[in-house]
Amino acid sequence: MTTLNMDITVGRIAAETPASIRVFEKYGIDFCCGGGTAFAEACAVRGLAAETVMAEIERAVEGPAEDRTDWRTAPIGALIDHIIGTHHVYLKTELPRLEAMLAKVMAAHGAAVPAIAEVFGPMKEELEAHLMKEEMILFPLIRSGRPGAMGPIRVMLAEHDSAGAALELLRSLTGGYKAPAQACNTWRGLYAGLEELERDLHRHIHLENNILFPRALSGE
Repeated sequence: MTTLNMDITVGRIAAETPASIRVFEKYGIDFCCGGGTAFAEACAVRGLAAETVMAEIERAVEGPAEDRTDWRTAPIGALIDHIIGTHHVYLKTELPRLEAMLAKVMAAHGAAVPAIAEVFGPMKEELEAHLMKEEMILFPLIRSGRPGAMGPIRVMLAEHDSAGAALELLRSLTGGYKAPAQACNTWRGLYAGLEELERDLHRHIHLENNILFPRALSGE
């Protein structure tokens, strides 16, 4: 990975440190067509403190700290709050962001891009409906302690399987999220984002399938 400093171009940082792309997008820094601009200059143009933006990129590269809570014994309401506040919020932000990036890459590179839109689009639509059903129906039912969660849980498990199959297909189509040599920074950022989405969904589904749902069905 590149040693980050103020003189490296925005494009080089984005190419070699894909996690930086989310930060560049947040602040409106052009990492694609304007990628030849030095980082410090790009920040100055946007009226940003370069040190602050650099620190945010470094945090993004390091990634979030591992959650060490034992969710098998924590209050079940706290587990639901964690799932919503961590994983649902993440999906509600990332799915539209990745959809926009995919559209941009398709517009620029067309047939050179693997046929991932046909997989991502339906997956996004199903996941968004899935989150709503959990938040509006299943999670309130679990919180209440009333019986009747088995039916909704069966539906959620089936939809988790569907999302897992879509993730496997996306990984296959992209060759393990390895962008080709000719890929632009947006393309590379898209693949990095899809791989991060895969990691988060795996953790999300694990918490529900292996901890929340069994606890709910056991009557805890």
